[in-house]
Amino acid sequence: MAQIVGYSVPNWTTRPFPDKKTHTGQYCILQEINKKVHFDDLYRFFGPEGDQTTWTYLSLEHFENRDTFWDYLTKIAHEKQSIYYAILDKSTKKVLGSFALVAIDQENGSLEVGYVIYSELMKKTKIATEAQFLLMQYVFDQLGYRRYVWMCDNCNEASKHAATRLGFSFEGIFRNMWVYKNRNRDTAWFSITDYEWPSIKNRMEKWLNKSNFDNEGIQKNKLTEM
Repeated sequence: MAQIVGYSVPNWTTRPFPDKKTHTGQYCILQEINKKVHFDDLYRFFGPEGDQTTWTYLSLEHFENRDTFWDYLTKIAHEKQSIYYAILDKSTKKVLGSFALVAIDQENGSLEVGYVIYSELMKKTKIATEAQFLLMQYVFDQLGYRRYVWMCDNCNEASKHAATRLGFSFEGIFRNMWVYKNRNRDTAWFSITDYEWPSIKNRMEKWLNKSNFDNEGIQKNKLTEM
């Protein structure tokens, strides 16, 4: 009796490691974090004046002083298996958020977007959506990866909603995956595959088009309705 196996992936080759290039969209710019250039803007929401609820579901805590934050930026700059991006408002060139490509598996063509940290000025804006779109587009269209992952604390309803809105499919929950901040974390997993990407890309491009926003910048159609 014939056994069922996975579909064929002919001529598969190891995927390139993401480079440190800048990505520019209609509303935002993604740049590799440079502590000498981006420090002050980042510290406004990574430091004590930022929204403290941002850190509830992250392994990090907000930074109490500039010295410890400088040390943190120095540390991530030397990481070999992750790339951390500053998200800049294209019109003002101010940094409004950051995220990273992590868990990069070149052999199997899989990676994760993590450490998603947005200032209050960025949350629920066109920039927040376009930043994710630019990174997805780079990963799938230029690097040819097969799998793009989003994972979060299963208690983090805002993060799960964001993943679903962006087109990620829920895969399941890894129970008791981590202990952090002296509490349990059940981790919710989401992903987008290369087969799903073309339709997700089309939907996001339509939503991001300037024709989808009125003169006040308010969306005419929701991303989930596209």
